[in-house]
Amino acid sequence: MIMEKKILYLECESGISGDMTVAALLDLGADQGVLERALESLSVSGFRTVVRRVKKAGLDMCDFDVVLDREHENHDHDMEYLHGRRKDHMEEGAHGHEKAHPEGHSHIHENIHSEEVHHVHVHGEHVHEHRGLPEILHIIEHGDLTERAKATAICIFKILAAAEAKAHGVPVDQVHFHEVGAVDSIVDIVAVAVCLDDLGITDVVVPKLNEGQGTVRCQHGILPVPVPAVMNIVEAHKLPLHITETKGELVTPTGAAIVAAVRTGSQLPEVFTVEKMGMGAGKRTYDRASMLRAMLISDEAEDKDLIYKLETNIDDCTGESLGYTMDRLMEAGARDVHYTSVYMKKNRPAYQLNVICTKEDIEHMEEIIFKETTTIGIRRIPMERTILRREMRTVQTPLGTAQVKVCRYGGTERYFPEYNSIVALCRAHGKNYQEVYQMIERVCGK
Repeated sequence: MIMEKKILYLECESGISGDMTVAALLDLGADQGVLERALESLSVSGFRTVVRRVKKAGLDMCDFDVVLDREHENHDHDMEYLHGRRKDHMEEGAHGHEKAHPEGHSHIHENIHSEEVHHVHVHGEHVHEHRGLPEILHIIEHGDLTERAKATAICIFKILAAAEAKAHGVPVDQVHFHEVGAVDSIVDIVAVAVCLDDLGITDVVVPKLNEGQGTVRCQHGILPVPVPAVMNIVEAHKLPLHITETKGELVTPTGAAIVAAVRTGSQLPEVFTVEKMGMGAGKRTYDRASMLRAMLISDEAEDKDLIYKLETNIDDCTGESLGYTMDRLMEAGARDVHYTSVYMKKNRPAYQLNVICTKEDIEHMEEIIFKETTTIGIRRIPMERTILRREMRTVQTPLGTAQVKVCRYGGTERYFPEYNSIVALCRAHGKNYQEVYQMIERVCGK
C-alpha cells in the first residue's frame, strides 16, 4: 500500500514557543497518555505537567504547563521583569514572582512556567542548575522514547546549542545551559518530539515566523528582540521571518529551534483540505492573542514529480524479441513500456521503444534494452508529470478479495480495480471481465 503523507501546517501568526507547540499538538490529537509515559521515563525531577482547556480572545484551546518546584522556577511569565520594568519589591505570592494572566482571566494556580525566555551561562557562571549538551543528550537517549522521537529532540537541542554557542562566542561543548537546559525546557522539547511522532507527521509546513520587536530582559541584561539565539537560528536555517508591530518576544529560541528541526517546507499547497485543527495557548500578554494554530492538511491538488522517458528507434529487431524485452522491463520496475510504429530515414519501417521509469532505474533499464535489442543508442528525456494521490486497498467482494487502486481528486475518490485481481476472479468463478470489473466498482462505491 502507498502510504499517504501526514502534513502538519504550523500557523505562527503569534509566534511560537515550546509549550505552545506541545499544546497545539495535544489539541490536534496526540495521545496524552503516551506523552506522560515518555516524560516519566526521563531522569529529571522537580516538575509535573498540567494540561487543561483555556480561553484566548474568547476561543477555546489547549494549554500545556510544566509546573516546577522552587529550585527550578524562572521569571518567564513576569511581564514586568521581561520588559525591564521590574519593581524593587515584587508582590507577594508565587514565590516572589508577579504572574501575568493572559486575556484578563486567571486559571492557574502555582508556578506555571515554560521555556520562552532562554539564558545560557558559560563556564564560571553559577546561578541555578546547569547542564551541558552531553548531559541533556544523555537524558534524552536513555528515556523511553521511540528512535524517531529521540532523534527529533536531539536535533532541536543541537540547534539550540549551536545558536547559543555563537551568541556567547564559545565552542558548543563549553556551553552550559541555564533556562534552555532547565527542567521545563527539557520537558517541552521532548514533549514536542513525542507528540510529532505519535501523530505520525511526515511533513511540516511553516510559511513564516511572526516576531515582535523592542527589548526583553534576561539574566545578562536587556536584549533586543529578536534575541540573538533566535537570530542565529533564523540565519543558519534560512527561516522566513516577519517583524510585526508587537512590542515583545513572540518567537522564542526553543520555538525557532523546533521549526528549524522539523520544517520540511514553507509553501502551502495551492489547494488543500483541513483534516483537523489544534490550538495551543501561550502564556504571555501582548496586543494579540498568544496562540499557535496547528492543522493536519491534505493536498487536494495533484502531486508533481520528475519521471524519465527512455526512447530508442529499432528497425532490425523481431516482434518476439521486442515483446520479451517489454516483459523484462516491466518485471524490472518500469512504470510503463510501449511501442509505436515509425518510419526512419530512407523510409525504413521501424518501432520506437518508450520506457517510463524513475531516475534511479535508468541504468538498469538501459542495460536490459542494450542486452535484449539491437539498438546502439538510447535517448533520455526528463519529464515533469502531474499525478493524482493514490493508494492500494484490498476490498471484499461476493467472489473474494480484490486489489483496487484509489485515486483522489477534488475531494472525491476514483476506483480502479487491478487487472490481476479481476483475471483471478474471472478464472475462479467463470465470469467475464466486464462483469467482475463492474462488480468490484459497485462494492467500492458503497
